[in-house]
Formats: sequence, structure tokens, C-alpha cells
Amino acid sequence: MKIIDKIAWIAIKNKTLLSTKSYGKKVFYIPGGKREQEESDADTLLREIAEELDVYLIQSTLNFVGIFEAQADGHEEGTVVRMTCYTGAYTGVLKASSEIECFEWLRYADKDKISEVDKLIFDFLYDQDLID
Repeated sequence: MKIIDKIAWIAIKNKTLLSTKSYGKKVFYIPGGKREQEESDADTLLREIAEELDVYLIQSTLNFVGIFEAQADGHEEGTVVRMTCYTGAYTGVLKASSEIECFEWLRYADKDKISEVDKLIFDFLYDQDLID
């Protein structure tokens, strides 16, 4: 089994979850990305969110949410994406940047627009009454 190690930012506003769509992709993904070499979870998340959304996470506010695993979209069977998720406050104004075409605040009913691993995260957040 091959594992794709990703770190994701759970940003919730008015019981909706921030999701991003990259150029050329059909589905939305929770923002974040892959770790580079020896980066910590926090270092990865701060770098990725600054690159993708032009805002700066406040490291002292990061809180671990959970780890979720599912078949990776667009990869051969048995390739799993492992998403380690954190909440955290930010400074700045959200703006699609780098490879991000757009972002949306999605509801639980929008699950048909997201990746397989994100569906698990949406289920978890819905069960915790954090999103509608």
C-alpha cells in the first residue's frame, strides 16, 4: 500500500467548511498539502495555506482534529491519502493563489463535490454538529 501524507486545514464559518479547487481538477479538496522532507505538521500547514490562499495561520492556535484515510483520487487502487487535520486561526484575506482556481464554503449537502477522504472528514464534522 502506498500512502500520500497530507496535512489539511479545517476552517469552519457559519457551519460551512472551506474547500478549494485546483486548476484542472473536478472536485474540491480541503486546503493543505504534502509535507516537504523533514517538515513538521505545523510547518507544512503554514507553508501550504500561505501558498494556496494567501493567508497566514497563527501557529499557536493550531489544534489537532484527527487523521483520515481513503483511496486517493486519480491514483491506482491501493494508493491511500492520509489527511492529518488541524483547525487554526488566520490573519489576512482569503484569496485563491498558486494552483488554486477558486474556493467555496461548502455544506454537508455538497459532499458530491469533494474527494473520498474529504467525505470522511465531512461526515466527522457533521456528526460533531460543526457543519450543516
